[in-house]
Amino acid sequence: MATTFYLVRHAAHGLLGRVLTGRMRNIHLSESGRLQAQELARHFKAQGIDSVQSSPRERAEETARPIADAAKVACELADALDEIDFGEWTGRSFEELEADPRWKLWNARRSAACPPGGETMAAVQDRLIGHLRRTHAANPGARLVLVSHGDVIKAAILHVLGMTVDAFAAFEISPSGVSTVVLGRSGATVLSLNERIAR
Repeated sequence: MATTFYLVRHAAHGLLGRVLTGRMRNIHLSESGRLQAQELARHFKAQGIDSVQSSPRERAEETARPIADAAKVACELADALDEIDFGEWTGRSFEELEADPRWKLWNARRSAACPPGGETMAAVQDRLIGHLRRTHAANPGARLVLVSHGDVIKAAILHVLGMTVDAFAAFEISPSGVSTVVLGRSGATVLSLNERIAR
């Protein structure tokens, strides 16, 4: 039986679009982000989901917990859903990063570049796709919400679509956006991309 994965990017936080937060600690949802999380909770309450998994970052867990509470299901932290390890770039402003030629290479050729001291896009893709496969094997027929991060979700979607990680800019994954992937014996299918359930 196929397993349905609702891949949800965490809701908004105060440094969004200004700082590469990466795996920084104590990055919490903003007021608008908390409202987005509540809207997601109301949406998924009606979907008949079986469980919720979250990246260990606070902003992801603060998005996931209301969904799990509304649906009355468990919420589990999963390291495979964690943000990319951006190494030395973590916590730097995007304005600063624009002056770094390594940042420009990273955004031009994700297949050939790596954040200094961080992880490659291929490694991110491997850990998430492996997690989806293991979760499917353990939960055939289930409907699960997985709360993660924009580029991590992109890595999974690109794999399912058979596209290279260099095509990461081909589509957007917005804060609180929902993308649906179904994984079964015949492979994986993208049913929806970046649905804006919450505004």
